[in-house]
Amino acid sequence: MAFVSPVSGVGLINPEQHGLHPKGYSSSFHFSCIKFGDSKRHTKNSRCSMVVRSSDANPDIDFSDPDWKQQYQEEFEKRFSLPHLNDLFDINPIQTTFALKCRGSDETEPGERKNGYVNDDDRTLLKVIKFASPNSAGAECIDPDCSWVEQWIHRAGPRKKIYYEPGAVKAGIVTCGGLCPGLNDVIRQIVFTLDIYGVKNIVGIPFGYRGFFDKSLSEIPLSRQVVQNINLAGGSLLGVSRGSASTGEIVDSIQARRIDMLFILGGNGTHAGAHAIHEECRKRKLKVSVVCVPKTIDNDILLMDKTFGFDTAVEEAQRAINSAYIEAHSAYHGIGLVKLMGRSSGFIAMHASLSSGQIDVCLIPEVPFNLEGPYGVLKHLEQLIQTKGSAVVCVAEGAGQNLLETSNATDASGNIVLGDIGVHIQQKIKTHFKGIGVHADVKYIDPTYMIRAIRANASDAILCTVLGQNAVHGAFAGFSGITVGLCNTHYVYLPIPEVITSPRCVNPNSRMWHRCLTSTGQPDFL
Repeated sequence: MAFVSPVSGVGLINPEQHGLHPKGYSSSFHFSCIKFGDSKRHTKNSRCSMVVRSSDANPDIDFSDPDWKQQYQEEFEKRFSLPHLNDLFDINPIQTTFALKCRGSDETEPGERKNGYVNDDDRTLLKVIKFASPNSAGAECIDPDCSWVEQWIHRAGPRKKIYYEPGAVKAGIVTCGGLCPGLNDVIRQIVFTLDIYGVKNIVGIPFGYRGFFDKSLSEIPLSRQVVQNINLAGGSLLGVSRGSASTGEIVDSIQARRIDMLFILGGNGTHAGAHAIHEECRKRKLKVSVVCVPKTIDNDILLMDKTFGFDTAVEEAQRAINSAYIEAHSAYHGIGLVKLMGRSSGFIAMHASLSSGQIDVCLIPEVPFNLEGPYGVLKHLEQLIQTKGSAVVCVAEGAGQNLLETSNATDASGNIVLGDIGVHIQQKIKTHFKGIGVHADVKYIDPTYMIRAIRANASDAILCTVLGQNAVHGAFAGFSGITVGLCNTHYVYLPIPEVITSPRCVNPNSRMWHRCLTSTGQPDFL
């Protein structure tokens, strides 16, 4: 009898780690720890690792049961069902005020799909690839035989029926965490879409969750005129912040402000906080829709193809890499070193290395490496200097933390303050080449804040536009406690707990990482 946990992942996010302290918070989704075998490992500040997790139900699957696949699919459907206002209230929906232009008669012919609107029963597949075996690169299988298992999730978009009277709605928008290209684009599209529905009372909550409880901060009235051109600049019109906040205080503020829809832009920690806010609103039986838009430049939100800001970050990183390349190739025995963002996920470093074609060594958090020794990074740099005369290294900020002194210091969001791997490698390179009597000219570039603050590029601007629109559609459809994202090339709604169980990480056995290794030509540094 074989047993396996059905979904791959890592540890759970603790909301207190990200500045939220729920009062009386209760849910079948637990933030504090996750069971690994017969023991519990606390996952505050946890990083990516290849382990398995389960959801609320029995974590084991008995593959000797002929009905295991049906049972799994039913459990999957239950987990990915979306919380709705009708779970608590008996609300009669009304005809949507979001008018879509259509040709011909309003009558729908038998068998015809009306264009524009999404049916509540519309689904898209979470995964479409069936792997031949678990040994196939990038395979993520439910069972040892990699059987085809249908995993359907809810499609995003405007519905024909809505659960709010637009003229009576007060909508709030808040941007949390750090800066990310595209924040203003999302804010703009949320306001535009609300305006088309007929919502006139729209406010921005300044400086993240702080704006809910800091009495010195006032709401920012928003309208189409106010946000018309904010997408032309980077940053956030509403400001951002990190730090502690009480879920109870936030919901008190939501209740006092009479907010009906709250749109929250942020990453994993912000989503954990949003879920706590959603649960507290349900506990108090408040008719409030809490809808998230995933914002992380690191592209580390589970289940999603990509998050907004990522494409812009990769594109802007090319400037830093190209500068390092020019510096390295213009110097005698030049070595260019670039540190890019990525606390626990190396997507920016990997994609930037692939797209530039100028990187000789790419180091990411998910793949361990040694600097010293016969197979270490420094020895490989020696060979590159001998054969090419120069080298360019790209390292993610979270890579190689085991090589640095550990610290218990945390930032305002509760994240462990990382050691500076870029400076560490820079000094190690200088010391190593000096020790072997070989000249090396090391140029170190850290473009972190320059990348975060710029305007979204065309690809991200389109993604932000659609995410912002679909966030509003989701709220009017009566959903709450959800996030909107691009999954398997389709825009979908997902329950927040399913995307915050861990950061999404680069799979070292994935096709993309293998492509990166082929591009750089680097060996295993172990």
